[in-house]
Amino acid sequence: MNSTKYFLLLIVLLLAACNVTKHLSAGDTLYTGAQIKIVSTDKVDKGTIKTAAQASVRPLPNKSYLGLQPQLWLYLIAGENPKSKFKKWLKKTGEAPVLMSSVNPAATASVIDAKLFNMGYFDSHTEFKIVEKKRRASVIYSSYVQKPYTVKGIAYDIADDSLRHLIVSDKDHSLIKTGEDYSLDKLKAERIRIDALLKNKGYFYFNPDYLLFKADTSAANHTISLKLTLKDSIPVSAVTVYRIHNVFIDQNYSLRNGVRDSSQDTIMYQNVLFLGKKSDMNIHPKVILRSVYLHKDAIYSSANYDITLNRLMSMGTFKFVQVNFTKSDTAARGYLDATILMTPMTNHTFQAELDLISKSNNYTGPRINLSMLNRNAFKGAELLNLTMAGSFEAQLGQHNNSFSYSLNPQVELTFPRFITPFEIKPSNSIYIPKTNFTLSYNFLQRINYFDMNTFQFGYGFKWKENLLTENELTPVSISYTSLGNQSPAFIALLDANPFLKKSYEEQFIVGGNYSFTYNEQVIQGKKLQYYFHFTAETAGNLLSLAELIAGHKPSPDNPSKIVGSVYSQFAKLSVDGRAYYNFTKDNKLAFRFFAGDAYSYGNSSTLPYSKQFFSGGPNSIRAFQINSLGPGTYHQTVNNNGFLQLGGDIKLEMNGEYRFGIYRFLKGALFVDAGNVWLQKSNPDNIGTPFKIGTFMNEMAVGAGAGLRFDVSFFVLRFDLAMPLRKPWLENNHRWVINQIDFASPEWRSNNLVLNIAIGYPF
Repeated sequence: MNSTKYFLLLIVLLLAACNVTKHLSAGDTLYTGAQIKIVSTDKVDKGTIKTAAQASVRPLPNKSYLGLQPQLWLYLIAGENPKSKFKKWLKKTGEAPVLMSSVNPAATASVIDAKLFNMGYFDSHTEFKIVEKKRRASVIYSSYVQKPYTVKGIAYDIADDSLRHLIVSDKDHSLIKTGEDYSLDKLKAERIRIDALLKNKGYFYFNPDYLLFKADTSAANHTISLKLTLKDSIPVSAVTVYRIHNVFIDQNYSLRNGVRDSSQDTIMYQNVLFLGKKSDMNIHPKVILRSVYLHKDAIYSSANYDITLNRLMSMGTFKFVQVNFTKSDTAARGYLDATILMTPMTNHTFQAELDLISKSNNYTGPRINLSMLNRNAFKGAELLNLTMAGSFEAQLGQHNNSFSYSLNPQVELTFPRFITPFEIKPSNSIYIPKTNFTLSYNFLQRINYFDMNTFQFGYGFKWKENLLTENELTPVSISYTSLGNQSPAFIALLDANPFLKKSYEEQFIVGGNYSFTYNEQVIQGKKLQYYFHFTAETAGNLLSLAELIAGHKPSPDNPSKIVGSVYSQFAKLSVDGRAYYNFTKDNKLAFRFFAGDAYSYGNSSTLPYSKQFFSGGPNSIRAFQINSLGPGTYHQTVNNNGFLQLGGDIKLEMNGEYRFGIYRFLKGALFVDAGNVWLQKSNPDNIGTPFKIGTFMNEMAVGAGAGLRFDVSFFVLRFDLAMPLRKPWLENNHRWVINQIDFASPEWRSNNLVLNIAIGYPF
């Protein structure tokens, strides 16, 4: 079958998908949706009203893609009672028709009016009109609204003086503001806010339903006066401040055995009763109590309850943690007993994983990872993780014999607290801070090039103040790399480029780094989400200071050495900002801006190769080969390795991507990328152009393309096909190459189309 026949078949299928009504039963009319019209002589927010009204419309019509309804078509052509497996699959895959007979416009109009009433549009009313055409029907809802009622003020008529004092003293944080439109949702949220305030002050048995808002409206001024009161009769316990009496902890709780009897074996430690024998205590009591903020005789606080629960869970040693409160049997009224039940995980676990890894230099291949985890190494909830990883990698999309093997043993020890030479005051964050010690060795063999041995040691901290922010500080980071078995081909490549050779020589790094992350993607349902990541790193300063004290001034011409290797001295900063605008669950706009700046000084003339910035590839500018852009206007030819490309000291990148769903786990994307890397200053080999404020925009590379992604939540396989729109190495005024696009030309496709295969989203 030739291409013309395929094209005609596609046209027939599209026309069939369009004409779905012919498959409907006699007398049925397909419902195609609703239109909302807002009619008002007053100045109102029609966009907000229309959105609220649209959300109230039920049912929703059948899904449509570019005017077509393929799922509905599949369902209908399968027939009423399909017999074959294929037709049963069609019916299951398809979507049942939404018929006009299932729509109740009068009920929907009432729901819209109720929704608008709750938004302060008390005098609105909605009418509807059914429009039918060729066995299709839609509904037009017309809402007639006047200006909304606004809040004139709020009074507090609370009979209990203590409650009234707490509520009034915190009224500045009220969600209800004078002059704003009335909103029932805000009244409900305000009750929940006040309930949280009171529970944090000891009112354990209080409930939002005990609060009532009474309203007095003025039709003339379209205002509403609110009065907050208590229900006529509420239990005494709801207006009683409770304190903690006894705290019981069972760190070996299981559903099978239930709660241990506190009259049996117990251990008292800092006024807390630990249930069980001393031999049952897997974790020392003082370690547990670092995360317990419920103290004897203290007023109950929901904030302390949340901190306790979250910190105990974040220790990483317990499967479940729950805190139960009961009225204490003490003679004094207003006391609670707290019982903390913790179900431990298995202390020792062994895991073997086979992964497919994808690196930034386009090397991809299988990796086996063996790990042994001890969740309580020294009875202080320390996590000791021993891993051994090995991999074989080859470059995707490269027609060469560039392979590598690696072996990577690592020891990581994590403590659930800060371990520092000085004391750090504990914070009230619900997240427990962690101290990490890592020691690793990596052997890498690039076939036909070299062997690389890398030793690394790190000592650092991780902590979070809230859900959105995370800090990571590594004050001690040591990395030592040596090359061996260098092939003549590799030596020739380095000799041809002294700049690259220098960056491979200076691979002894002693320094530290800090990173800060702000991430709103953890907030479900947020329309506009932001992400920000900042990193700062320095190396070699302490060693250089020691040299200066000893009377030797390090310089690139006469560099100092440690353990026979030149140590690196540099400073490096980078920011990564992203924004995600979510239209629906599967449709979003994603933007990214990256800027990085590094500067070598003192003992170094260049950055270590591993610390340089690179541009081009599946997670960068996708229209250009991996690491092939720059520096500046320099044109790198893609060699047979990808790990010998030139990097830069400065990097700027901007990416925009529209992501959309196609069918279930199959997603699509349209994207545009721009960026490049530059050197801080010109070099003896005149490689590219150094970064200059007046010229860098004219040296940006630009590319665009489309992609397919197989997204099954835990795994994303990505295919992005891109083409260059701007090539910075061409002569000035000839760098835009849009007019050269020729998809029909095999030569153009071979030289310009770049297929990126990667795992995970690019940003």
